[in-house]
Parts: sequence; C-alpha cells; structure tokens
Amino acid sequence: QVQLVEFGGGLVQAGGSLRLSCKASGRTFSRYAMGWFRQAPGKEREFVAAIRWSDSTTDYADSIKGRFSMSRDDAKNTVYLQMDSLKPEDTAVYYCAAQTVFRVLLDVVGNYDYWGQGTQVTVSS
Repeated sequence: QVQLVEFGGGLVQAGGSLRLSCKASGRTFSRYAMGWFRQAPGKEREFVAAIRWSDSTTDYADSIKGRFSMSRDDAKNTVYLQMDSLKPEDTAVYYCAAQTVFRVLLDVVGNYDYWGQGTQVTVSS
C-alpha cells in the first residue's frame, strides 16, 4: 500500500508564508505526477499545483500563480508546496495526491490514485 502524509499546515496571518510537505511511503510505485489540491468548507476539492515526475514540469491554478511554488526532493521521497503572500481565501484543507498511471490532465481530482489525509491551512485577515 502507498501512504501519503502531509505536514506543515497551521494558522498564519494574511501576507505570511507556510511550506507544506508530503512524504510518500509504503510499497514502491510508479509515479507519473504528484499534485496538491485543497478543499474549503462547503466547496468542492480544487486543483492547486502539480509536478510531472519525468521532467519536473509544474502546473499551477490561476488563483495561486506567482504566490505558490511546488518542488520535489527525491532523496526524501517528498514534495513541497511553498505558499507565500497567503490570503484568507487560501484557507482550506490541503491534500497531496499521487498519479500512478499516466494521464494528460493534472488538474482533475479523478486522475489521482492515492491521497493523503489532508492538513489544515487557516489564513487570518
């Protein structure tokens, strides 16, 4: 089985920064992409960022472009989401996800096969 565990959520003031981590463990699995999604209360889960494993190309939601950055550390089997200039509307539970079969679209919830349990990010105004 594959486990994804997120770390780094918390409470921060608007304009502040947080770095989320997602560590993968368990059985070895083919990894085509890793993604970050978020879900605010009463809203559907939405795409935030993703990275393709083959060449580290990244994709970001328009709402966070220029403020968030996704990266990877293969030695630690971990991906990161650096979040700067946070806004109250960034408040949500943030999930990381793994795509173990190649799919063209990175911003679709259904295109990911494994999910973490989520970490809460709260941005106060």
